Amino acid sequence: MEPPSQNMKTTPLLSLGRFHISEDYGFLLPNPLMPLLNCQFLQSYREQRLAHLVLSLMTMGYVWQRGETQPQKVLPRNLALPLVEVSRNLGLPPILVHSDLVLTNWTPRNPERPMEIGNLDIIVSFPGGDSLRGFILVTVLVEKAAVPGIKALVQGVNAILQHSQNSLLQALQQLRLSIQDITRTLGQMHDYVDPDIFYAVIRIFLSGWKDNPAMPVGLIYEGVSTAPLQYSGGSAAQSTVLHAFDEFLGIRHSKESADFLHRMREYMPPSHKAFIEEIHSSPSLRDHILSSANGQLQTAYNQCVEALADLRSYHIAVVTKYLITAATKAKGRRPNCLPGPSQALEERGTGGTVVLSFLKSVRDKTLEAVLHQSD
Repeated sequence: MEPPSQNMKTTPLLSLGRFHISEDYGFLLPNPLMPLLNCQFLQSYREQRLAHLVLSLMTMGYVWQRGETQPQKVLPRNLALPLVEVSRNLGLPPILVHSDLVLTNWTPRNPERPMEIGNLDIIVSFPGGDSLRGFILVTVLVEKAAVPGIKALVQGVNAILQHSQNSLLQALQQLRLSIQDITRTLGQMHDYVDPDIFYAVIRIFLSGWKDNPAMPVGLIYEGVSTAPLQYSGGSAAQSTVLHAFDEFLGIRHSKESADFLHRMREYMPPSHKAFIEEIHSSPSLRDHILSSANGQLQTAYNQCVEALADLRSYHIAVVTKYLITAATKAKGRRPNCLPGPSQALEERGTGGTVVLSFLKSVRDKTLEAVLHQSD
């Protein structure tokens, strides 16, 4: 082991607590409905997160209430004003985001039993029935599966700071296992979410008013702005998990993809965004491995990168089933249908991207991070 550098004592180690990230639940809001006694700040924060969830879901329901016809263009002040106020307090945009729909919107049926889909429920719902419940709760379990990987990431950053090759190797091995568990957990979508319901109902209620052909100028928030405002809809790209993994592994995406991903960070709780930025400013894992000439570390690193690329390939397959194939089926069933939100968004994800080209670019750039002997 190399001797510590002279400034080691002044280099703060990375910790989850500094960024209000749970050791047990990761980026999920722990037990959103559980009252917190003698802790007014956390109680207030939890109440505001729940308020943002309810107000943003009411907003989506109001805007998309006509379903297959055109959306509302003006959000009335009795919704717009409280939503914007709570959003400003939380540092979130005034629209439904991943931290609302997933991170805040879950509760255990029996806190003494394991965290599995049969023992979970959602707090607030909108059209979509059992498929909506399945979509949200499988995503909750994906976030939970990421917890060992997030902790491994912290261990890895600190191992570099402390020059501990053994600890870094263990962290990389644990990160790989967590990424593989995320992929397996994502597979539960097939068991709980009907593609036709996701495509025709759920997806519309997740759609925002930026890069959306159905709402090209955005939405007027009455009492807030006389000009329309534009915000992206809820998206998996708003989950902090893969952003953190990308930063730790040193994966660099194309400019177009990177611009979108960085914009999605504005839709995360500020402390989660700060966590990503802290990883970005930490010593480079790739540089450390290359300078160490440690074959075990390089192999473990490459296995993490390949597992992440496999996860992204699997996500492409899921999106193809729930969006592209479902769109083709919908066209066949309604050849003479007037264009509405569903048709306008056929090739776009809920965040507004042309979804398959974006996901394939992100997957391919992940694979390019694999280290070779000549690197």
